Amino acid sequence: MKAMILAAGLGTRMRPLTNHTPKPMLKVAGKPLIEHQVNRLVAAGIHNIVINHAYLGEQIEAYLGDGSEFDCRIQYSAEPEPLETGGGIFKALPLLGDAPFLLVNGDIWLDMDYQSLVSGFLPEQVNSLAHLVLVNNPDHNPNGDFHLHQGLVTIKETEAVDRYTFSGVSVLHPKIFEGCAAGVFKLAPLLKAAMEPKEGVSQVTGQLFQGYWLDVGTPERLAALENHLSQS
Repeated sequence: MKAMILAAGLGTRMRPLTNHTPKPMLKVAGKPLIEHQVNRLVAAGIHNIVINHAYLGEQIEAYLGDGSEFDCRIQYSAEPEPLETGGGIFKALPLLGDAPFLLVNGDIWLDMDYQSLVSGFLPEQVNSLAHLVLVNNPDHNPNGDFHLHQGLVTIKETEAVDRYTFSGVSVLHPKIFEGCAAGVFKLAPLLKAAMEPKEGVSQVTGQLFQGYWLDVGTPERLAALENHLSQS
């Protein structure tokens, strides 16, 4: 299985830290966030990685190079302007191939062994277009994103205790992008469309991860992650 790391965001909420540094290159525990992600992917047996970038992306390429230093092969999908999550992945599909791939946001921390996703995603069993890793709702997203029931992820309009937050880690099948065209668009509408029951069943599966997770979206959360790792 290949993997893609999303690293094309502008990091506006991280300013001034991102005035001259792309967010995935901000350091925690002595290493850039994106290096931690690369190491975690390699530890899971994934040695072919695609990284998209836009804002100051040349710094990412200069640091990671072709990946040989990290025991992997890294290819880059450069975006002159950020294409959002959906548009960025769509542009990178020629590098990812026709098989399901692991997708990881470059600015999240998840104490998860990705090997369980690599070996456990069998789309042919449920005709799944996506498999999402969900987490308990953080303070900044108290109402959650999706409903998880018996391994299927759906949209639920009413607030409920079984709504969870999307962690930023998923396995996607390229077929979820059928009918899309190059340009700027988000991934979320495609996921929600796949959640609409087909023959009575959502085409999105999921699991709940209850370990440590953090969306490293602000300087305060970056400091919180540094503190967490120093105490681990």
